[in-house]
Amino acid sequence: MHTTPRHQWQEIEDLPADFDDLSQPELLTLGSIWEEQRAELQARDAVQEFNEKLLRRWAIETGIIERVYTLDRGVTQLLVEHGLQANLIPHHATDRDPEVVIQIIRDQYAAVEGLFDFVAARRELSTSYIKELHALLTSSQATTEAVNPLGQTVQVPLDKGKYKLRPNNPRRPDGLMHEYCPPEHVAAEMDRLIQMHIEHEVRGVSPEVEAAWLHHRFTQIHPFQDGNGRVARALATLVFLRAQWLPLVITDDHRKVYIDALERADAGDLRPLVELFARIEKRQFLEALSVAQEVRDHDRRIKHAVTAIRDVLATRHASLRKEWDGAKGTARHLWTVANDEFDNLSAHLTQEIAPLAPPSRKYSFFVDRDEPNGARSHWFRYQIIQTARGHGYFANPGAFHCWVRLAMETDGRSEILISFHVIGHEFRGVLVATACYFRRDISDENESGAVDVTGLTDEPFQINYRESVQEAEVRFRRWLDEVTVTGLEMFRRSL
Repeated sequence: MHTTPRHQWQEIEDLPADFDDLSQPELLTLGSIWEEQRAELQARDAVQEFNEKLLRRWAIETGIIERVYTLDRGVTQLLVEHGLQANLIPHHATDRDPEVVIQIIRDQYAAVEGLFDFVAARRELSTSYIKELHALLTSSQATTEAVNPLGQTVQVPLDKGKYKLRPNNPRRPDGLMHEYCPPEHVAAEMDRLIQMHIEHEVRGVSPEVEAAWLHHRFTQIHPFQDGNGRVARALATLVFLRAQWLPLVITDDHRKVYIDALERADAGDLRPLVELFARIEKRQFLEALSVAQEVRDHDRRIKHAVTAIRDVLATRHASLRKEWDGAKGTARHLWTVANDEFDNLSAHLTQEIAPLAPPSRKYSFFVDRDEPNGARSHWFRYQIIQTARGHGYFANPGAFHCWVRLAMETDGRSEILISFHVIGHEFRGVLVATACYFRRDISDENESGAVDVTGLTDEPFQINYRESVQEAEVRFRRWLDEVTVTGLEMFRRSL
């Protein structure tokens, strides 16, 4: 029976005319800071361990998200922390033989590790390399699912490193079909993909835009019988590695947003996929910078006695620190922006909401703040640390800290807190702003404490010494709008 496709295949398209508008400049500056600091630390064990764990997570998650196998979250973390060993996988924690699962993961680890060698050799991307990559990723996968003429799902041998010979159009839960490139057009489409990608490299397309474009257009072709998603994520990672960035680790937690972004790209809107890739990469940069700073802290204690070398480097370090301090100046400016916005919002809430209070109650809204490293800079450490943990980095309010909060009192009290502080143990020109919502709970002893601390954004707002105040303010106002709307909605739900 003929089925009208939900998505009909079309020849892949080049980047949209406004592709420059999709790029995120703050990611480029954060990437350059990581490149500087990684060069200083590349021989350190802690940074090597961070890289190895990141590759293990990539190798594990790229199979989970495709449902090649299942793994409990706790077992995934064990494998990331302790290595890819089958004895770490209980039989009840996966849907396949643990030995088979671990071998597939090791193949995927070898594939992503091989991307580093590919970049180091400065090889040009080609269809033959993509076939090699597919063969390596699927090395231990003997079969794949197919539908026979009777409509039954059966296992068939998987052709590794070879383009598909039959259509591989999946049927959606609604019964409609998603149509990928027909087998007879695959070779031509793959040649066009490579040619356009090479042209993009010459034009200097930003990594997050090119990674999203290459990933999506490859998935539109779907050139292989199976394993296309794994290859697509490897190609996106390849783009990031060429930029001296970090591997793109898409976890099962990202699955819904990831699939939605791919479907939006099918409809011609690449922005959600670019933003997802950028958000993942920024979070990994912050984690990497935090690890790097912990290494420096350890090394500094060891080298404290080597005063002669320290004296030689002092002048150079002072000059660089002066440059880093520009980020603190930017943070101070953005703090004043947040103050003004919260003052305006407080006045508006007082005008619109306070008159609605019943006779026995008083509704009040007010803004409180502390300037950089002021007398109350130690306040809200619990909320700040909880929010930072949710974002995966170490918060250091001791090196620099200022905050502003909006308090909203009706039947209870809720607060929105914006905090500016350093990441990692040592300030090296990168700060963040975080936002959280929490309630005040009054104990039997009439003491108030913060409860239900909830981050208001998927990622912190990063501030770095390479970005101008004007550029940072444009980004910050967008971020602050999102924070405010999300915080007010949480307050509304609490009423």
